[in-house]
Amino acid sequence: MKRPSILVLGAGYGGLTTVVNLQKIMGTDEVDITLINKNEYHYESTWLHEAAAGTMTPEQVRYDIKEVIDPVKVRFVQATVEEIDVKGKRVLTDNGEFTYDYIVIALGFEGETFGIEGLDKYALSIANVKAARYIREHIEFQFATWSTEEVKDDSRLNIVVGGAGFTGIEFLGELANRVPELCKEFDVPREKVRVICVEAAPMVLPGFDPELVNYAVGHLESKGIEFSIGTPVVEATPEGVNIKKSDDEFEFIKAGTVVWAAGVRGNRLIESTPIENMRARVKVEKDLRAPAFPDVFIVGDCALMINEETNRPYPPTAQIAMQQAETAAANIKALIQGGTTQEFIPDLKGTVCSLGDDDAIGVVFGKKVTGKRASFMKKMIDNRALYMVGGPKLVMKKGKFNVL
Repeated sequence: MKRPSILVLGAGYGGLTTVVNLQKIMGTDEVDITLINKNEYHYESTWLHEAAAGTMTPEQVRYDIKEVIDPVKVRFVQATVEEIDVKGKRVLTDNGEFTYDYIVIALGFEGETFGIEGLDKYALSIANVKAARYIREHIEFQFATWSTEEVKDDSRLNIVVGGAGFTGIEFLGELANRVPELCKEFDVPREKVRVICVEAAPMVLPGFDPELVNYAVGHLESKGIEFSIGTPVVEATPEGVNIKKSDDEFEFIKAGTVVWAAGVRGNRLIESTPIENMRARVKVEKDLRAPAFPDVFIVGDCALMINEETNRPYPPTAQIAMQQAETAAANIKALIQGGTTQEFIPDLKGTVCSLGDDDAIGVVFGKKVTGKRASFMKKMIDNRALYMVGGPKLVMKKGKFNVL
């Protein structure tokens, strides 16, 4: 009798955690599990802002997939997914075609430009490890070039960060610590460097406690970060960005570096399937299956779930993705064994936003935390995510231990 086949697309937090849980709860003789991912490594996407700023190396934020999967139970295929045929139950890649009985789509996020002219061409996005490396090298190049120019162009030292959400603020926190190091390395006066955060919304970190937001803004401003709130970017050019100050007032900010961190969407492959979606995110059933496709599970950034208490979507965080993965794995096992699926209920333990290596804000177990205590909690959350995937060995290899 043919064993059921499970296909997992993507080795981000959701996909890799699904596979790790499946290999724990399913026997070798029960199922065939295949994991498909573009790269041979997993990267901690919640650490990418550190690699982009240069406070961590790209190698520090990633590890080989084969370090955490059981080759006896899981077949890993390095390939780029090109098409998902949910009616024919097959997936086309640049490394062959794969069929399945059950599929978990965990392809992660893509940047959302909201149709702003020039943004896709002239702004950088913290999308993956390679992009983070490029941003780091680009910023260093601007400093190095300025230091060797006979006629100084100070605008090349301007860094515009689009977006004051989670990613934007965490990136600003790293830049606040990194810029003084770059100034020292390249003999650049600190006052020559401007780091400007531009946000279309009327607030920083929407959804966060106002007291914590004020702490974060005050901390960053004390380190020279500038904020332009309620001023949407309307155009990006090779020289910088144009922002809207009011109905009839615009301002052009000349900058050598523009980093866009103001929105994400699901993977575009979702939009080429008959699965109903919004910006490539699927409003999944309570057991994480796609509507009308009972053999398709969706977790992570491609899954949309509404928090009934707030009537707003749950944020696409690593914490939720990993919890979804655990439920998806259990539900697939239940279906294979003739059981019933369970509803996914998020267990939100808190949220912490870093402000560089030594400061942070957050709410943990219902209590507000700031400063070094919050920074410590952030590192413990990061280490716990490593432990859930790769156990103590991975924590010792990749964990954050500079907690004081």
